[in-house]
Amino acid sequence: MDKLQGKVVVAQGGGPTAVINQSLVGVVLESRKFPQITKVYGAVNGVNGIINERFLDLTQETTNNLERVAVTPSSALGSTRDKPDAKYCEEIFEVFRMHNVRYFFYIGGNDSADTVRIVNEQAEKSHYEFRAIHIPKTIDNDLVLNDHTPGFPSAARFVAQSFIGLNLDNRALPGVHIGVVMGRHAGFLTAASAVAQKYPDDGPHLVYLPERPFTMEKFLDDVDNVYKRLGRCVVAVSEGIQDEKGTPILTKFKDLGCDAHGNVQLSGTGALGELLVQQVKNKLQVSRVRSDTLGYLQRSFMGCVSDVDQREAREVGEKSAQFAIWHDTDGSITINRTGYYSVDYQIQPLDKIAAKTKLMPDEFINAQGNNVTPDFKYYLQPLLGSSMIEASRLRAPEAPTIRKKD
Repeated sequence: MDKLQGKVVVAQGGGPTAVINQSLVGVVLESRKFPQITKVYGAVNGVNGIINERFLDLTQETTNNLERVAVTPSSALGSTRDKPDAKYCEEIFEVFRMHNVRYFFYIGGNDSADTVRIVNEQAEKSHYEFRAIHIPKTIDNDLVLNDHTPGFPSAARFVAQSFIGLNLDNRALPGVHIGVVMGRHAGFLTAASAVAQKYPDDGPHLVYLPERPFTMEKFLDDVDNVYKRLGRCVVAVSEGIQDEKGTPILTKFKDLGCDAHGNVQLSGTGALGELLVQQVKNKLQVSRVRSDTLGYLQRSFMGCVSDVDQREAREVGEKSAQFAIWHDTDGSITINRTGYYSVDYQIQPLDKIAAKTKLMPDEFINAQGNNVTPDFKYYLQPLLGSSMIEASRLRAPEAPTIRKKD
C-alpha cells in the first residue's frame, strides 16, 4: 500500500492536565519527521475548532518553543466540553476531507475516544483513507485497559502533597478537617491523599470514594471514633460520593445544575465540604471543623508535576504518530505496566475504550470502605515521580517541669 499523504490534525479535549502539552508536542514533532505529512495543524478549542476551521499551523512552530510549551500545564490549543453526536462528527469529517486531513489525533478521555471512533467510522463509510488515534488523558485515571493515564500521576502528586499540608495544619491546631477531591465515578485521585502518610497517626484518617456507598450515619460514626481516639481527624472525600442507589450525596441535600453533558455539577463549588462540616458540627458537637475543596488546582498546578508523568505523556504522543503514520493503524494508545517500574505502549480498538469507565479495584479499598489498602499505595508510589516531599517531626524529649502543681 502507498504511503498515505496529507495533513495531520491534533486536538485536545476535556479538562486540562499538567502534562497534556507533552502529548501534543510528541505528536507534532514525531509527525513532522515523516515526508508524507504535508502540514501539522492544531485545532483551537478541540473539536469545536475543527468544525469552525480554526487551526494553528504547527508545522511552522519552532522546536524550541514547542519544548517550552511541553513543560507548561493546561491545554495549549484550548479545549472544549462539546460532546459530538453523529451529526457533529459528520461535520468534523467533512472539514477533514476539504483540508485533505489524513491523520487525526485527539488527546482526551473516554468521551474523546468515542468521538474518534465515530469520525473514523464515518471515514470508512465514505471510503476515505484516514487514520484516527485516541491519545489517553485524564486526571481521573478512569480509562479502561490502561494501568494509568497521563495527567493522573501529577494530579495525584498534588493531592498527596496537599494532604501532607492539611495533616500538619490539623496536628498543630486539632479539629476535624475535610478535603474534597475531584472524582465523579472513580476514586483514584481521592485515594492518592493517603499515599504520603509517614507516621502512624498521620491523616487522612478516613478516605471516602464513589466506589463504596456513602451514608451520613456511618461517616459521622467514623469521624467520631477517630476524633475520640486521636483528638483530631482529617478526611479525604471524593466529590462523587453516592448512596447505595448511585445518587450523589450532595444532590440529596442541595439542588444543583447540570453541565452540557447532563451531569450534575459537582466541581467548582464548596457545597459538599460545607455540608459535611455542618453535619459534624451539629451532630458531633465538634467546635473546630474546616473544609477545603481542591477544585481546579488539581489539574494544572505548575509547581507539582511528576517527571514520570511528563515522560509518559510525551511518549504516548510519539507512539500515536508512529502507530498511525508508520504502522498505518487506528485505535487508542494504552499504557501497560510491565514491572516495578516500567511500562510499554499498545494500541487497542477504539470501541474497547470509548465511553467506558474504569473504577478502583476492590483490592485498593479497605473492608470498611473508608480508606485505601497498602496495595493501592504500592501501585501509586512509582507514578508520583522523584523528589516527593515528606514531613518530619521533632524528636526531642519533653523537658521536666519545675513548678509543682497543687
